[in-house]
Amino acid sequence: MIDLNNVGIKQTQFLQRAYEQKKLTHSYLFVDSDEARALNTAYWLACLFNCTGDGENKPDGTCQNCRQILSGNHPDVLLVAPEGKQTLGIDQIRPLKEELVKSPVESNRRFFFINEAQKLTLAAANGLLNLLEEPVAPVVTILITNNSDQILPTVRSRTQIINFDNGEKASGRTAILLENGFSKAEIEELGNIDKWDQTIKYFYQEMLEHNSLAIVSAHKLAADAKLVSEQRYIFVQLKLLAEQDLKDPAKRIAAATMLKNLIEIDKMRLSNVNLQNALDYLALKWK
Repeated sequence: MIDLNNVGIKQTQFLQRAYEQKKLTHSYLFVDSDEARALNTAYWLACLFNCTGDGENKPDGTCQNCRQILSGNHPDVLLVAPEGKQTLGIDQIRPLKEELVKSPVESNRRFFFINEAQKLTLAAANGLLNLLEEPVAPVVTILITNNSDQILPTVRSRTQIINFDNGEKASGRTAILLENGFSKAEIEELGNIDKWDQTIKYFYQEMLEHNSLAIVSAHKLAADAKLVSEQRYIFVQLKLLAEQDLKDPAKRIAAATMLKNLIEIDKMRLSNVNLQNALDYLALKWK
């Protein structure tokens, strides 16, 4: 739910000055470990353009235009988000490119928001490039991510980057998960991951030992991982275990092979192979 009370204060001040001076650019990259705050700020900007309220407290969030925008029902404000999927694909970006040729319906500018942009596939990111160039129609495109390093450099170079974290850095497991593309909401959703760490470690060790129990562990993991965030965490943790083993000369070859297998799994998952089949494939590789 969009909350105009949870926005970046310095960022809204910067954007308001740019708005008043007519210096807003046509594409931004909002970088924030709290992606909800960054998305709220994007909606705040759309409301600023459209608010019909009186006084200096624009946007007020209560006029008809603001209510339409905040409820997701304004024809000139479009949001693209993973909606529980692991990636943002080209099929989700293509409609924005089609909308680009259209003029605003009720406003003098359109707004395209792409949430969790770190999940863009390569094809989708490349499809964005001409959208981020100087658009023909009056459009502001805002990409929102928790990790700018996971945004294609050619995409980053076409945006004005606005950082929200003000030098504050996450630490520990949270930082690792953010670096691997998890949103703050997904990390909170995972909750206590100790049980996952133990089960995943056993599965990893069974594979390296060519233990037939690996297939049993694969089925248990698949049965227990109901949430998309949990499913993603399994493969991130396997990757981290293999990367750690790369530092051990005695385990380096096996770890490198595991990482190669995990890249294959990533491709399978992007092709909508389900978790059970992906884990079975991995376990059988090490049988």
